[in-house]
Amino acid sequence: MSNIRNILITGATSGIGYQAAVKLINLGHRLIILCRDQNKLSKTLSSFSREPEFEKDFYKQIDFKIADLSNLSTLNKLMEELLSEGYEIDTLILNAGMQYTGSKDPMWSVDGHEITFAVNHLSHYYLTRKILPLLFRSTSPRIIITASEVHNPKSPGGRVGKVADIGNLEGLRSGKGFMMLDGDINFNADKAYKDSKLCNILFARELYRRLSDKGKEIPIIAWAPGLVIPKGNDGFFRYSRKYNEFGQRIFAFIARDLLSITETPKNAGELLSKLSVDSEYNQKGFSYISNKILRPGTKSFQEEKVSLQASSDILARDLWELTSEILKIKSEI
Repeated sequence: MSNIRNILITGATSGIGYQAAVKLINLGHRLIILCRDQNKLSKTLSSFSREPEFEKDFYKQIDFKIADLSNLSTLNKLMEELLSEGYEIDTLILNAGMQYTGSKDPMWSVDGHEITFAVNHLSHYYLTRKILPLLFRSTSPRIIITASEVHNPKSPGGRVGKVADIGNLEGLRSGKGFMMLDGDINFNADKAYKDSKLCNILFARELYRRLSDKGKEIPIIAWAPGLVIPKGNDGFFRYSRKYNEFGQRIFAFIARDLLSITETPKNAGELLSKLSVDSEYNQKGFSYISNKILRPGTKSFQEEKVSLQASSDILARDLWELTSEILKIKSEI
């Protein structure tokens, strides 16, 4: 086991992130957990208090912070607080994800961006850029980004429905509130999610390139947890389920219970915790690691190639620069 690390994590109030947090707390690590609001914070703390393996004073390892990832002003307030209080971050886990497949209409963030893109890409880009000074206080910083195999049109999940394709980022270049990154005015919630996961990988690759150009090489890992479908009503599909509950439950039953091609939140959370702290994942450089299905019931956690678009240096650079413009962040790296 590695030394005790200070870890900031998004998306730790449910699903994979929650299970990763449980594992990391049991290992003795210290966590900063971002919660959307006070109600979510209280529910998460209550859930933690029922974990049977936790010590009575487990809460001393957790610093809850309120920040709504769809509202950049709350993120900015949080970053100012962390910077002023002199935190040191060893591992940054960008795990939160928004998906509402089935909706015919787009949802919008407080700042006027389609909410999948706002939560899955913009907030994590903003958080990372602001928190870099705290990461570089660590002697061994690391960044983990939860992506997905659906970024790749050749993957089993990626080729179902409309595939990930952000074109030339015409939607971002328009300078207006946009529905789709490729400029398509016809909204597709499933494609919006796939596109956001493509952005996660492009961002991770470009972040590593820019940091290494400045002589600051660190491990930056994008990873795909596989198809995670829990038994209960919580978890990743909780938003999309309300648009087609019957269809979602049939899909879950077939994929999880009949075909055995899914992963449990607990197992995926354990993989995320390992990526975050284990020494074997402390190699400098960008890597993409997938919890790949070899056959029903059998998976392999291994490094994989990213899709053709995800490997584009031009797209990675353009996405970085356009995102900087949207967020009004001066490019220091």
